[in-house]
Amino acid sequence: MNILLTGASRGIGAATLDHLLSSGHRVVGHSTAGKDGLIAADFTDPAAPRALWDAALAELGSIDVLVNNAGVFEAIADDADDEAWHTAWNRTLTINLQASADLSRLALAHFRTLGGGRIVNVASRAAYRGDSPEHWHYAASKAGMIAMTKSIARGYARENILAFTVCPGFTMTGMAEQYLGSRGGDKLLADIPLGRVAQASEIAETIRWLAIDAPPSATGAVIDVNGASYVR
Repeated sequence: MNILLTGASRGIGAATLDHLLSSGHRVVGHSTAGKDGLIAADFTDPAAPRALWDAALAELGSIDVLVNNAGVFEAIADDADDEAWHTAWNRTLTINLQASADLSRLALAHFRTLGGGRIVNVASRAAYRGDSPEHWHYAASKAGMIAMTKSIARGYARENILAFTVCPGFTMTGMAEQYLGSRGGDKLLADIPLGRVAQASEIAETIRWLAIDAPPSATGAVIDVNGASYVR
């Protein structure tokens, strides 16, 4: 398979890149800075998703799977001034949701020329459970991603265009380690029945399965990988 993977420089994205490459797939990875062989694209720029898609398509020749993993998790206080509040919301929604929507739209047009394709969106348990008082915008962006995925699944399944969502909880990346240290790891872990946060490799394997092996009838599915810290 030829795959475009956003947010491939670290954490879940880096683990997913390794999983997909080791499985024999051709993958073009993306990061904001574009180091280590990844294509650079800053998703705060409205032109960046199309530029990334065009560059990946030129490199791969065709794209069978799009994985929207890039995102930011940045705090904004509810008593911030209006300008800071609007800036934070705009930045998070632009990077986490708008860029994924733009890439998905480009993927849909391309998949029609191929007779089908797959989109895997990486959301969060926050889409259902909510997040901290400093992260309304993050939870909202991830809930929007799920609604978008379900809309794609329902709207395009007859064209063999499939869409799936992964919803991780806390995952052992650099960001999670910092969060565990600052918020009190014991209290946080007590909220996870499994007793530990997920490994990035666990999320990566879920993404790989949805991108490659999941049956077509699973389109529209949302897969939770959070140690039962949130169940639906």
